Amino acid sequence: MADDLFESLRLELRRGSLILAVLAQLRSEQYGYSLRVALSAAGVEMEESTLYPLLRRLEAQGLLVSEWREEEKRKKRFYHLSPEGEAMLARLAVEWRALSASVEAML
Repeated sequence: MADDLFESLRLELRRGSLILAVLAQLRSEQYGYSLRVALSAAGVEMEESTLYPLLRRLEAQGLLVSEWREEEKRKKRFYHLSPEGEAMLARLAVEWRALSASVEAML
């Protein structure tokens, strides 16, 4: 019971953080797999079933732009921040730092 509750709360805590991590990582252009690898290397694990819907949603919200290109004889969809995404990342980063500092002070 306690483990199930912990896992549920842990996932809820991570959900918003993942958006910020993806936006931050897409300041430089990447395709889905390279993004997953970069996030993982930074300690942020994300399943494909979470990442790709998130990328589509962020693009639909105007925060990302993407294009299909052929690389290594395979078509890959490359993503990067739109100007709106850059502005949103800056605003969210300020909010994250303030919230993080407040919560850290309480812990």
